[in-house]
Amino acid sequence: MRLNADKIAEFIDSQIAVWPQAAGNFEALKGVRVKEVNLPGWTVKVQFNPARIVSSSAKVDAKSLKERKCFLCGANRPEVQEGIEWGGRYTVLINPFPIFPRHLTIPDNTHTDQLITDRIADMVRLASELEEYTVFYNGPRCGASAPDHMHFQAGNSDFLTLAPALEDAELKTVATDGDASLALVDSLPLKVFVIDTPADEPEAAERLFDRLYKAIPVPEGEKEPMMNLLCYPTPAGVRLVVIPRKRHRPSFYGTEGEGTMLLSPASVDMGGVFITPLEKDFNALDADLILKILDELCLSSAEINEIASNVK
Repeated sequence: MRLNADKIAEFIDSQIAVWPQAAGNFEALKGVRVKEVNLPGWTVKVQFNPARIVSSSAKVDAKSLKERKCFLCGANRPEVQEGIEWGGRYTVLINPFPIFPRHLTIPDNTHTDQLITDRIADMVRLASELEEYTVFYNGPRCGASAPDHMHFQAGNSDFLTLAPALEDAELKTVATDGDASLALVDSLPLKVFVIDTPADEPEAAERLFDRLYKAIPVPEGEKEPMMNLLCYPTPAGVRLVVIPRKRHRPSFYGTEGEGTMLLSPASVDMGGVFITPLEKDFNALDADLILKILDELCLSSAEINEIASNVK
């Protein structure tokens, strides 16, 4: 079934009307506190969102995953949660713990590991159909609270701040595939790769991504390179932003002890909205701390340029 913004809006409204927990969390989202923090070339937001403590504090070690039921599997979802089948492979659901005013989770219909291989074309198609949304992917150790079940998420694009910052940044072309291109951006505090493709050529984006994917180191013990992905429609087609990572959580992650913060940055944070479920962290998070987080978790200019030089 082909998606569109009107269909999704009706779907979200219909779920909120019958699901008190989701309705309460979406309503609470209207009152969350938000502040802006200026970084070089990029203004980010910080959101105080207590309901997101479920995700920020999620235990994603192998033992914890084995002991809990997968909340993305159809058999374990709440009876009230309905979905829209898409692409013969996925189901579109509302996220009952939203960050965005319109927040979706899009799991695979089978219980399979959170790995992005061979799914970029799906991601591009989703973004082109959802129109007003950014589709995103959290790697298994880059913010995914269900690393044992493959899923995308999506939220309204006007919520994130990275896209407008990239519009003003210099894109350095690395490779092309027909009308699609792969470039790097190393002038912002967050170093990223950008793939631009016509909306009707998702396979070209996937080929370029595969070339990049093979050039990014895989940490010992991991199944794929650490990364977050953002994908959204543009006037020229679809843009895929690849954010390589080198660490799961900042060194000061924690719930107890002086100087700790309950921050588990994922795609939304990297997209320009840092989520803080604790008020003390919301108050403390400033430009210096955000730059420290980006320095600890993401790549330097030298590291991203080295990867670019290894793209075949």
